[in-house]
Amino acid sequence: MENFVVSARKYRPSSFDTVIGQQHIVQTLKNAIKNKHLAHAFLFCGPRGVGKTTSARLLAKTINCSNLSANTEACNECDSCKAFNNNVNFNIYELDAASNNSVDDIRALVDQVRYAPQGAQYKIYIIDEVHMLSTAAFNAFLKTLEEPPPYAKFILATTEKHKILPTILSRCQVFDFYRIKVEDAVKQLKLICEREGVTAEEEALHIIGQKAEGAMRDALSIFDRIVSFSGNNITYKDVIQNLNILDYDYYFKITQYILSEDIPATLLLFNDILSNGFDGLHFLTGLSDHLRNLSVCKFPDTVKLLEVASSVATKYAQQSQTANISFLLNALNMLNKCELDYKSSKNQRLHVELCLMKLCHLKGYTQLESTNLELGLKKKIV
Repeated sequence: MENFVVSARKYRPSSFDTVIGQQHIVQTLKNAIKNKHLAHAFLFCGPRGVGKTTSARLLAKTINCSNLSANTEACNECDSCKAFNNNVNFNIYELDAASNNSVDDIRALVDQVRYAPQGAQYKIYIIDEVHMLSTAAFNAFLKTLEEPPPYAKFILATTEKHKILPTILSRCQVFDFYRIKVEDAVKQLKLICEREGVTAEEEALHIIGQKAEGAMRDALSIFDRIVSFSGNNITYKDVIQNLNILDYDYYFKITQYILSEDIPATLLLFNDILSNGFDGLHFLTGLSDHLRNLSVCKFPDTVKLLEVASSVATKYAQQSQTANISFLLNALNMLNKCELDYKSSKNQRLHVELCLMKLCHLKGYTQLESTNLELGLKKKIV
């Protein structure tokens, strides 16, 4: 039986040029290697699944490469690169601080630093989840981190920078990793689909990118799950069914009913949503996001904040023309209050239904309010 390799491992970046969404860090590291301005200690921090450990491994591989390419990439042909690719490089050490966080673990690492590298220029120590080290372990590491031997390089990675001692931060060159943008995640997923012979609707890939919340590793894990569910043809319906997400159409419909002040249709559609197994809070969050997207469409400069497929963006643009900004702002305010009070409500269904009924009357109220304001201004002018 053939061993399955998850996409997050199979398509892990193998060079700086294949790192996704971190061009500012890639360019800085390349320039440092090219100009021989390498710091003795680096700290890579940022959310999960954005490429911190991968970048650390690539940096370790590249600085020990004996035949760098013109664009500062490892050659993959020298002895050091081959050893790295086969996971037998004795000059690169990886330590998981989550499970090796004691003083003894750090002392053992410090003892290793005294020995020079074998057949390479540098000895590199990658410490992942470094914020998990105990205070005593951090203190035992301070002197070595400040004045290491010229051949030693330390690359620390963490998701929680605020937990690291200031004395450690001051000894490192700090790099902040960005969350992966939805469009970058979709671009990578499209590339993987081509290589794996998978056909996927663009809307489906956008949903996966949004659900990953900026983590490429999460996006690839969701992608594998969807492929297992639907085979080599990924559709939008398969994704929302598997991830338990409400269809865009529900929000477009209920917004149209609210704008039309159709209370019966609004309540019946909400009942349909509950019947499909979604809870009220999930619905409120989705409706808030929908109205936020409509608000974004009201201004040409903010349309770029809309992280949806082009076909869905067209629908948002069309519906945004039917709602004025005053209505959208008041509606978002009401939904936010409804969300905050949802968990403390004894009758949660009635709580959401009451909010929906108020929303149905909101358009007329905002129009009346604006009319009264105009009349008041005219009286003052007269």
